Amino acid sequence: MKFITDRRTIMKVIITLKKSVIGSKPEHIATVKALGLKKTNSSVVKELTPQIQGMVHAVRHLVECKEAE
Repeated sequence: MKFITDRRTIMKVIITLKKSVIGSKPEHIATVKALGLKKTNSSVVKELTPQIQGMVHAVRHLVECKEAE
């Protein structure tokens, strides 16, 4: 899951929670909450910064990430 961005443009991504956080580590639950995801299949649109990219990487088994148009 690599997103290459140009320094002049900020890429937007759609992050969707695909699996439940029940039984996950507390750190993963906190990361999902910090991304703004509440329920399964909920989605948010975020600008792809290094911080967001790291958060998505930490919970990549729970979320799906697509490029926004």
